[in-house]
Amino acid sequence: MLLGTLDWIIVFLYFAIVAGVSIWAMARRKDSAEDYFLAGRHLGWFIVGASIFASNIGSEHLVGLAGSGATDGVALAHYELHAWCLLVLGWVMVPFYMRSGVYTMPEFLERRFSPQARTFLSVISLVAYVLTKIAVGIFAGGVVFAVLLPDLDFFGLDSFWFGSILVIVLTGLYTVVGGFRAVAYTEAFQTIILIFGSFMVTIYGLEALGGWDKLREICGTEMFNLWKPLVPAGVESTWAPVKEPGRMAWYFNDNYPWLGMLFCAPIIGLWYWCTDQYIVQRTLGARDETQARRGSIWAAYLKLSPVFIFIIPGMICFALAKSGSIPVLQETLFDANGELIRDNAQQAFPMMVVHVLPIGVRGIVVAGLLAALMSSLAGVFNASSTLFTMDFYSRLRPNASQDRLVWIGRVATTVMVVVGLLWIPVIQGGKGLYDYLQGVQAYLAPPIFVVFFFGIFMKRLNAKGCLAALIVGFAMGLFRLAVDTPVKLLENFNYEPGSFLWIVNNTFFQYYSLLITIVCILVMIGVSYASPAPAYDKISGLTFSTMTEEDRRRTRASWTAKDVVTSALLLVFIMIAYLYFTG
Repeated sequence: MLLGTLDWIIVFLYFAIVAGVSIWAMARRKDSAEDYFLAGRHLGWFIVGASIFASNIGSEHLVGLAGSGATDGVALAHYELHAWCLLVLGWVMVPFYMRSGVYTMPEFLERRFSPQARTFLSVISLVAYVLTKIAVGIFAGGVVFAVLLPDLDFFGLDSFWFGSILVIVLTGLYTVVGGFRAVAYTEAFQTIILIFGSFMVTIYGLEALGGWDKLREICGTEMFNLWKPLVPAGVESTWAPVKEPGRMAWYFNDNYPWLGMLFCAPIIGLWYWCTDQYIVQRTLGARDETQARRGSIWAAYLKLSPVFIFIIPGMICFALAKSGSIPVLQETLFDANGELIRDNAQQAFPMMVVHVLPIGVRGIVVAGLLAALMSSLAGVFNASSTLFTMDFYSRLRPNASQDRLVWIGRVATTVMVVVGLLWIPVIQGGKGLYDYLQGVQAYLAPPIFVVFFFGIFMKRLNAKGCLAALIVGFAMGLFRLAVDTPVKLLENFNYEPGSFLWIVNNTFFQYYSLLITIVCILVMIGVSYASPAPAYDKISGLTFSTMTEEDRRRTRASWTAKDVVTSALLLVFIMIAYLYFTG
């Protein structure tokens, strides 16, 4: 047993507080769809921002991001430093969303384009949640429990499957019963536990290692460098988007070329933070545009913390293992020849909890681990049920009662969980959890990014162009997933080197994502201009060019100089981080 009595007391206390917050939130609920799915649109900025952060910082960070820190240093901090995308959400997108009064992002797309676009985006979003958020969350819960309780055998279930199922049941319980209000308030509490507990891992880890200077000494400048030399001498002509064994020197590592990180990561970030139901639903629950914007700014500040509470602990784990100061870490991360075992790096964060933290503090951090796992899953459960209920069922049954809509949402959540469980073997076959997540998102994000942003900035784009871009982009993404899946699932399976399918499978996922984006832009613009323009009076207020003077006046009145200053200060912090992590 790796946890002491005091640790278990703290963990149970955490569950008691979560239950108490959930019960309090449920006591305030009303029996209506707006209350169940959007907390009655009464959330303040602190709850909005904390809920956004807690939903985002889930299993892929606990297990995957810390693991990437152990294998590749700060390379993936690029994704975390894209906190500026939340400023785009607050300043650019929120005014349009709040004016429209929608429940879901597909519903907004219907108002801007057509009902067909709404249906298609709903399907894409639900598929994306199964392939990424739900399955990855379940899998990471199993990984955490496998480290904390390695010898557990519960009616034939090992610790991995027991942990996966336990996290689902506990999270699903308050999500299904309490709705979005319970999710939002428990996430705000879980954010505090998560950040405090994770910082404890960084502090105690540095103490065990010997300080920050020792970390830099062992990891070397390469692991501390966000901007490795772009094109070093000797590889000036190597610009192929396909992986070339032996020609990797100018890449971040064997899966993250700098060009892809520079141009693809912002596309994924803007899709995720500004158009994904999973995130935007929190701002839709705000009481007004001011609270939604300030919640986005607050979430952007919180988003900077993963560099220091997940990536750095992963690097500390690597340094402790390499130095040999904690033998069990060395045995787990390195083989007999001293080579790093990348697949085992997924255990970096929970191993730090078990082998570095003292009794008592360990319980707090385990509570933080559970907070991240549960908040992430709770958010996607609620988002999935909202999409299915409001974008499918309510349209098929427009006269359904409020109670019926809530009941259907609960059933939809249960179905999504079962499908996610069935997808876990695919993730287990991948190179790493964070790699898996970024790859799948890179294939699904481009068409959604294109139709939302181009749709808001270009009023001439119409429903036919939108639908064509969604269909073509989604088809290209599914094709890549279909090509990649056998390689992940089947042992020793690969395509004939040099063949078409081999090239597709070995093309860097960022480059393939950029290809999808370019194709979607061309298709959307081409089809739109080859067909009649939309009726501009029907999309009033849904694009910049069709905003009325009253729309502009209301938006201007919703922010103050304080909002501008805090947003600018965030950009300064991001620049400082980029300048520091240069090796």
